[in-house]
Amino acid sequence: MSLKRILTALMIAASIGSPALSQESGHQGMKHDATAAEPAPSSRAFAEANAKMHKDMDIDFTGNADVDFVRGMIAHHQGAIDMAKVELEYGKDEAIRKLAETIIKVQEGEIKMMKEWLAGHGG
Repeated sequence: MSLKRILTALMIAASIGSPALSQESGHQGMKHDATAAEPAPSSRAFAEANAKMHKDMDIDFTGNADVDFVRGMIAHHQGAIDMAKVELEYGKDEAIRKLAETIIKVQEGEIKMMKEWLAGHGG
């Protein structure tokens, strides 16, 4: 995992008050302020989906631009699906909920196509 991604993941975890980064876990200097308001459940869910997507996008590059693009995009699309599911769980705006449903449908189809393409192209 690249240093930039590690730092991003640490910043996300710290912003959502991850117990893994709290004083109790032995990481001095990365304390969670118990007096600060806890982030909303949707914020935690979005941060988790974002961190997972970035972790999954950290692929071993093959030198084949087509394969590398498709492998990275599968993880990227899955991240969009995961975030759309958070919207459907917590969101209220009907237009945005409809957008989330469309994202899920379209990107699931694209993931299927990309996986089939990879299977036929040594990915």
